[in-house]
Amino acid sequence: MQNQFIAAVNQLVAEKNLPKETVMEVIEAAFKTAYRKDYGTKDQEIHVEVSETGESANIFLEKEVVDEVEDENIEISAKDAKKYNKKAKVGDTVKIDVTPMEYGRIAAQSAKQVIMQKLQEAERNLMYEAFKDRENELINTQVHRVQGDRVYIDMGKIILELPREHKIPGERYYAGQRLKLYLDKVMKTTKGPRLVISRTHPDLVKKLLELEIPEIAQGTVEIKKIARDPGMRCKIAVVSHDEKVDPVGACVGQKGVRVQAIMDELNGERIDVIPYTEDTLDFLRRSMEPAKISYIDIDEARRHVKVYVEESERAMAIGRKGQNVRLASKLNDMEIDISDISEISEEDKKRLASTMRAVNKDGGKHKKGSKNEEEEVVAEDIMVSDLDVNAKYIEALENAGLTMVSQLKGLSAEDLHYIEGLGEEGAKEMFDAVKEA
Repeated sequence: MQNQFIAAVNQLVAEKNLPKETVMEVIEAAFKTAYRKDYGTKDQEIHVEVSETGESANIFLEKEVVDEVEDENIEISAKDAKKYNKKAKVGDTVKIDVTPMEYGRIAAQSAKQVIMQKLQEAERNLMYEAFKDRENELINTQVHRVQGDRVYIDMGKIILELPREHKIPGERYYAGQRLKLYLDKVMKTTKGPRLVISRTHPDLVKKLLELEIPEIAQGTVEIKKIARDPGMRCKIAVVSHDEKVDPVGACVGQKGVRVQAIMDELNGERIDVIPYTEDTLDFLRRSMEPAKISYIDIDEARRHVKVYVEESERAMAIGRKGQNVRLASKLNDMEIDISDISEISEEDKKRLASTMRAVNKDGGKHKKGSKNEEEEVVAEDIMVSDLDVNAKYIEALENAGLTMVSQLKGLSAEDLHYIEGLGEEGAKEMFDAVKEA
């Protein structure tokens, strides 16, 4: 009797590619809601049985067998119960078939909204389950369509817009184009899973290196730090755990073929590979290449560095639009100022001369206990609950599975706005708090 209705639902489900079990649960929920609305009450216990073929559905009212009936909606006397089950006794539950004769058309109309809502929820849950364990992965995708400056990406099970701030500047996109993206965050929201995809994230370069270079994939060569100016230039610090393997050579490859493949994937972005060292002075010197550094004066307490160069090296040290010094600052997690060598006092020259001679001579390999030895500092992550923000916003983030500040780094206020319970005001307050953390 519900053939038309079930057929319509099955067609919708086929388009959504949902499991049969999920489909049946949706249909049953819709019938229950429709029956309660048109015939029953909210207190009644309704049970729906839908045939596996979807050709029929029966609605049963479940009642408890009692000696004395106080609520006819949920209870039935032992005498009346035997009409439905001859063996029924007090304490049992009997099922009474209450399927209306003309229920097909009514159910189709009454349950439509419930069906759509439940299907959307099921689809969202399946999407979230499909991607929740894929955070920090390299995803092979395809451009679905381009509308003006808006680019939509086919993720296989979902179509997403690539946010403007996550596009590589100057990169052109077209329908059908194959793209590798970095899946930064997966969040559960009322509008479905919120996936933050990026072409500009530094870890996109890291994942591409792991894909292209066996020594990195195997762990022989480790990427220690990455600083990136998307579409323009990227500096990567690497170290080898095998003295027989040159980390820079492994990344660059013969005639630069390995690094060139990654540059091509990143729209021609220049990649500089430098050897990592734990010696602060030497790593600073290498970070500033190709410029030649005369003196380095470090203020560890302020995380500030003054770099002195010859006048002829100044432009190269700064780089185009400040690019070289900016990337070096990111690599070293310090603010770097470039000064002309003429600005340094004779007293400071004498003070810094010995350390610079050591750096230039042995590449910063100082003996243990030397004053230039850098202490390893491991920064502890911060709990979201430790932020000075409204408690209801913290609860909203925790409900979305976001408990650590590191999970929120890189998210814009617009990204946070999608999280249920934050809203525009909460998103801004949380964004500012994370920025200060």
